[in-house]
Amino acid sequence: MGERYQLYGGGGSPYSMKMRAILRYRRLPHDWVLMSGKLRTELKHDGPRVIPILRLPEDGSLHVDSTPLAWMLEERHSERSLIPDDPDVAYLSDLIEDMGDEWATKMMFHYRWFREEDQRYSSRQIISDNSPGVRGDAMIEAARAITVRQVGRMPLVGCTPENAPIIEGSYHALLDILDAFVTRDEFIFGTRPSIGDFGLFGQLKVLASDHTPMLIMRTRNPSVYDWVRRLADASGIDGAWHRWEAMRPEVDDLLRFTARYYLPFLAANTAAYADGAETFTVELDGQPFTQAPFKYQVKCYDRLRKRLASAPSGRLLDRLDATGCLEYLQ
Repeated sequence: MGERYQLYGGGGSPYSMKMRAILRYRRLPHDWVLMSGKLRTELKHDGPRVIPILRLPEDGSLHVDSTPLAWMLEERHSERSLIPDDPDVAYLSDLIEDMGDEWATKMMFHYRWFREEDQRYSSRQIISDNSPGVRGDAMIEAARAITVRQVGRMPLVGCTPENAPIIEGSYHALLDILDAFVTRDEFIFGTRPSIGDFGLFGQLKVLASDHTPMLIMRTRNPSVYDWVRRLADASGIDGAWHRWEAMRPEVDDLLRFTARYYLPFLAANTAAYADGAETFTVELDGQPFTQAPFKYQVKCYDRLRKRLASAPSGRLLDRLDATGCLEYLQ
């Protein structure tokens, strides 16, 4: 295996894009391998059948789930860390990463499968990546099959027609916040990217290539489109973290965004899961949002609350309180 990681994933997978960008930024030797049906049957591991899959160079073991993978790399490599030095800033970075992974993914899934023109583009892109050599009628049939499967999953993740205005409104709001500060060398917590940046990047990278959300990003917020394009390979970036006192106001805007959409969703999802409810409804940005409880997001909520409780800081609590986050995290 040598000293190189192998990352198995797909260009249409936001978590694959996230991990590939992390490996590039951290300058860790790796091979990018497009997943195929044949590879899926060959790669045996104990985790869920998701991508990306990271193969470790020393023993060939296989590991999944982008956030634990990013933390694993932090334990294995000290250079070019994604974790801000200040533990209070690091918590905010984790919170924003979690929001990107678990709320911005609703934007990605909605735009990918809600409209027929997006279904046609996305299904073809996914099949062309994971089924090499498929063309003609076989491509059409494979694309149709994946469209039927993914559209059928939309209610499970809350991507229903009734929820569409909330999801699309949150996409526009997120683009506007990022547009206020992103440049070639500017990231959320300084002039170097954090795990929070990469949590947003994974979803935005796919949104920046899928048909409708790409057009929105290019025309409404082209600076964000450029930022996403560059963050795909930030191996040439060298920067520094901002001090707490010098944190840009857009961080608070991202926290208010998180308190408006993501945290009330997490709280309601956890309560519904505990009650064994089939669905739940929560008010987000003044509108009702309904979906089935999701177990993985119960774990996300528990982790965020436990981490805050384990090392509460007065200034961190004050900032979370001022931005509306604290009521959901204590």
